[in-house]
Amino acid sequence: MKTTPFSLPLSSPLATASGTIETREGFLVRYDHREETGIGEATPLPGWTESSTDCRAALETAADAETRGGHTAAMLELAADSVPAARHGFATALLDADARADGVPLYRWFDADRHCDAVPVNATVGDADPGETADAAVRAVEQGFDCCKLKVGARSVAADLERVRAVRERVGDGVKLRADANGAWNREQAKRAYDAFAGLDVEYVEQPLPADDLAGHADLRGGSVGVALDESLVRERADTVLSADAADVLILKPMVLGGPGNAHTLALRAREQGIEPVVTTTIDGVLARLAALHVAAAVPDIGACGLATGDRLARDLAPDPTTVADGEMTVPQRDGLGLDPDEVGPDA
Repeated sequence: MKTTPFSLPLSSPLATASGTIETREGFLVRYDHREETGIGEATPLPGWTESSTDCRAALETAADAETRGGHTAAMLELAADSVPAARHGFATALLDADARADGVPLYRWFDADRHCDAVPVNATVGDADPGETADAAVRAVEQGFDCCKLKVGARSVAADLERVRAVRERVGDGVKLRADANGAWNREQAKRAYDAFAGLDVEYVEQPLPADDLAGHADLRGGSVGVALDESLVRERADTVLSADAADVLILKPMVLGGPGNAHTLALRAREQGIEPVVTTTIDGVLARLAALHVAAAVPDIGACGLATGDRLARDLAPDPTTVADGEMTVPQRDGLGLDPDEVGPDA
């Protein structure tokens, strides 16, 4: 295993609950397996994964274990619940090499009978006043998106309702609207928002309540507005979330879950329980975005996913082989992730 640090500047600063992010820093992972070189990306995100320091240390420990016991020994050193980004990096490189060796794109390594040319994607509209929010949604629709996710929770419920209503009036009934509260509401606020959102045909709200309030999320279910859990998968074990009957939708971030294999497995488990999976990135480089795209492509009839995030980076690890048009992201049909390892690097 070989790791190389990188730093990717964002095209504009990104405000999060953990602070403002101006760069995405991580580690490029290369691994030779089955006479192929696989590539992966470990890009920690504060508040979601381990720190960059812990990620580096975990990859170094795994690399040492790999020299003694191969990839199995390395994987045993990378626990998804403590160092998910590090595990994602190595697991992606291993899967990329496996798919290359088998001569299939990664999504078909997950499901050999699948063929998928494109995955539907949503646009994300940030927090702004009603007019600016509606303008941003209209621009997204004009670019071909038929699904918009609106950030809510930074303002009062009444203010957010005004923003969502402004968007619905401007984009019409043919566009799906979703909201993402990032756990900002209490139960009373969430109930008020859900009652009003029903009349605005909001598909679902991501993380309306704090991550550990599974019972509260379960109580919100049953109406026309669904409950999607995201941060809860960081706070709680997946088995706990699934057994709580607290979600209509699971938001699956492969970087947070410890790799594309874990995300794919959880997507299928969710489907078995009648819960819809939605795959998203954590504002990653092109390798992790492609890994997430292949996970989504391996799930039949998946809805719009949060994968169209490459434009948030001013520079990337390699040219992006995908395109986004008419609300869909194309899926590379080349072997593995769809990139030539020789064309990938911090200075690409």
